[in-house]
Parts: sequence; C-alpha cells; structure tokens
Amino acid sequence: MRFSMRILSLSAAVLALSCQAQVKLPLNVPKAAAALLPKATTALTETEVSNGLKEALVAGVQKGSSVLGAAGGFAQSEIYRLVLPPEVADLEAKINANPVLRVALKPQLEQLKTKLNEGAERAAAKSFPIFRDAVVGMSVRDAMGILKGGQGSATRYLRSETEQPLQAAFRPAVQSALDEVEIAKYWEPVAKAINQNKRLLGRTEDIQTDLVTYVNQKTYDALFREIALQEDRIRQDPVQRTTELLRKVFGSL
Repeated sequence: MRFSMRILSLSAAVLALSCQAQVKLPLNVPKAAAALLPKATTALTETEVSNGLKEALVAGVQKGSSVLGAAGGFAQSEIYRLVLPPEVADLEAKINANPVLRVALKPQLEQLKTKLNEGAERAAAKSFPIFRDAVVGMSVRDAMGILKGGQGSATRYLRSETEQPLQAAFRPAVQSALDEVEIAKYWEPVAKAINQNKRLLGRTEDIQTDLVTYVNQKTYDALFREIALQEDRIRQDPVQRTTELLRKVFGSL
C-alpha cells in the first residue's frame, strides 16, 4: 500500500514538472502582466502639437499642389473639372438651342473650358510656396482641441484663419497662370458675341465676368479639399506619418 502511494506521488510530481516545462509559467506574474499593458507615452507640449499640425498641413499643401498642378489635374477630374462661369453657363443651353449661335460659339465655349482648366492646373502648380507660408505663419490656438477635433479640423482652422489674405496672395499666381494659357484670346470673343446677342439670349445687361476671381475661388476650394484629405490620411494611417514629429503627435490620438 505504501509502495503504491509512493508511485502515485512520484507520478504526480513528474506530471507537474512536465506541465511547468511545457507552459513555462513566468516566475514574476505581476511583471509579466504589466508587460502586456500599453506603454505610457510622453506628454505632448502645446508647441509640439502646434508644430505637428502645421507639418501635417504643409504635407497636405504639397500633395494638393502636386496632384492638382499636374496635367489633367482639373480637366480629367470628375470632382474638380471647371465648367463655364455661372453667367455663361446659364446661357449655354440657349446658345446650343440656336443653330446660328451654336455654330458660332459652341467650339469657342469648349476651348474656353479647356483653357480655364489648364489655367487652374498652372495656378495650383504655383500654389505650394504661397499656401506653405500661410501655414507656417499661422498661430495655432487651442492646438490640443484642434488635434482631437476629428477629420479635417486643422484644415478648417487654417481656412478660417487665412481665407481672405490667402486668396489675395494667390490671385497674382492665378493671373499669371491665365496669362500663360492666353485666356483673353478665348474669352473676349465669347463675351463679345454673347453681349451682341444678349437680347436674343434673354439678357438686358452685358456679362462682365472676372475670370481671375472665378479660377482663384475654384482652385482655392480644390486645394483645401486635397489638404483635408491628406490631413485625414495622416490621422488614420500610421504609414502616412513620415516624420518623427507626425508619429509622436498623431500617434498620441
């Protein structure tokens, strides 16, 4: 009987040692459990957050300028392609409905659309230093709130803080871009023909469209949309955080 009990005790001891060898239980259970917890992050300063937001916005400006400033950036885009200015677009159906005006003006209207989009692309290509300077010179108040404000919050803040001066600074670049594509050569005959036939088209006054203002606004809107998209990518995808500062700031969310 005693011999049997010893055999059973020895078997139990061997089984326990075998299980311990297979499972490899840690000697310090609290320490092992602590290793599974997320590591504490260093607290961010307001300056770091502000600089991180600016860095993300500059990345967005650079991306937007590159995408929209490429050949076809506007013309081949379902989202950004420019149509005729509203005053002319409202008359396009009437022009197409009149056989004489359609023959005279439809080709010119199509050429005008092409040149408007080319001008917008050239303006976008010139935009990076102008928009970058606006970002760098921006005073980011309540940076922590903007950081945690969700998608596009930094872009919306930039736009609200800089819209009028930024459009004013961008206007010469738009003017230069439209001059490069000789927009006047395509616009003036269209405007003249419409004004000469204004009564036939149901108008009482001449059209006086400011093409620079029109292209400025459209290009400006497109750039801000692209900046917001890039900001959202940085917020959502760690791969897009290409610098240590971006990783530290946006990784804290």
